[in-house]
Amino acid sequence: MKTAISCWLVLCVALAVNAHAQILPPHQSSNPWYQDARQVLAKKPNLQANLNAKNVILFIGDGMGISTITAARILEGQNKGQAGEENQLSFEAFPFTGLSKTYNVDAQTPDSAGTMTAIISGVKTDAGVIGIDENVRRGNCQTVAGHELVTTLDLAELAGMATGFVTTTRVTHATPAALYAKSPERNWEDNSDLPEAAIAAGCSDIAAQLIDYESRLKKHYSKAKHIDGIEVVMGGGRRHFLPSSPEFNSPDATSDIEGDRNDDRHLINEWQQRYPDGAYVYDKAGFDLIDPSSAQQVFALFDESHMHYEADRHNDQAGEPSLSEMTTKALTILKQREEGFFLMVEAGRIDHAHHAGNAYNALNDTIELSNAVKQAIAHTDPAETLIVVTADHSHVFTMAGYPKRGNPILGKVVNVGEVEPAKAADGKPYTTLAYANGLGFRHHHDETDADTAYAEPAKSGRTNLTDIDTEQTGYHQEALVPLSAETHGGEDVAVYATGPGAEGVLGVNEQNLIFHVINQAAQLEQRAIATMQ
Repeated sequence: MKTAISCWLVLCVALAVNAHAQILPPHQSSNPWYQDARQVLAKKPNLQANLNAKNVILFIGDGMGISTITAARILEGQNKGQAGEENQLSFEAFPFTGLSKTYNVDAQTPDSAGTMTAIISGVKTDAGVIGIDENVRRGNCQTVAGHELVTTLDLAELAGMATGFVTTTRVTHATPAALYAKSPERNWEDNSDLPEAAIAAGCSDIAAQLIDYESRLKKHYSKAKHIDGIEVVMGGGRRHFLPSSPEFNSPDATSDIEGDRNDDRHLINEWQQRYPDGAYVYDKAGFDLIDPSSAQQVFALFDESHMHYEADRHNDQAGEPSLSEMTTKALTILKQREEGFFLMVEAGRIDHAHHAGNAYNALNDTIELSNAVKQAIAHTDPAETLIVVTADHSHVFTMAGYPKRGNPILGKVVNVGEVEPAKAADGKPYTTLAYANGLGFRHHHDETDADTAYAEPAKSGRTNLTDIDTEQTGYHQEALVPLSAETHGGEDVAVYATGPGAEGVLGVNEQNLIFHVINQAAQLEQRAIATMQ
């Protein structure tokens, strides 16, 4: 639905006038996706009458399809010495589970920008678009005005809650960016990525939108009393915040020129000037020195690009924390706020490992997400904290054959009652795990960086795996269709929830319903409106 005036760019007169004021712009609250989800949620039986989630934690396993969860469950169990199948990841013990339909408005198999926008705004949109509804042309800045969406993070800020996000990707990558940015192109991470037409039309890059987030929100909601910016930002992506000159390189820079910006803005310095009591850190030592009891704001950029895979983390030159360590630190900081908090945690490199065709890293990063969820459970009160764990989309990752119980999940198929690997019709053994498409077979032995797969062309056809250890970290599974990278899958993904309002995830739902479950459980709109009286 189109509107001539954007509530994001021009403050709506109705905002903050009285208790009945609408915090959302009309094009969002009247959007068919938004309205349909509200109606579906209203009809769900057995929702708690008292929805009192003081805190909300949203976990996103990027690319964490159901086959990934199953295989990770087994691998974690086998790492404990079990057969594996009987094991349970931490979030699988949650009392409520549903399914989420992940398609974008224009795509049967989705991307992370459109899916996360749905999760965080209650409105489905097109692939590649961040924080904007479907009535925009991807990459066209002039079509944006009047279609920006208010997010869960925006509502939490307006409500005076503490806010934050941690991710193993760049903090400007599609999933975290959907929390705070409005961009018709997910790849506009810094100003050097924007075409001249977009700059001329007034579009801002995603990194700049993060640094300017508090001032932008205050401008558009001038009656709001408690906006104080995002308290915790942790992840990778330093290159998008630094000028393109070697003098601005970080001590652990891996490129001759770390920064990509060509507008002379040093966004890290700008952040420090805006938050003089905040802490900027780039390494594990700095992270360890953060005192959660006194930290006002934390801005942590641990890598030039994405953070390392969990299995490869020891190779980081300056050291970096794990996802569970970042989650724990973020929670101890955010819990200081009496008004409650909103935290998003993304295990983003599950997706990257799958794209590279490396199940080992995908499964280990899923296990680390489970560890992070354990920390969330341990550091919060279940009576006042809604925790939702889901994926934005899946991958074409298969678990097949007829392996016997307890067969190594990363190994070759050994049939029930047998001790030697089964043979396919071509006389060669095959693995339980494989991909429907992608780069295909690689044997990089003990390599823990899955991205080394891209150094070789895609491999089609079968390989004789008889003398190959497929359980090594550097083994990449075979793929049926050779492509330059493995693709997302289009099937439903699981949603797990616990805490006040968690029943709302039950059933098979459109992905944008997740926003409405969170909004209703934490009364975010009402709390935001109340602060603007």
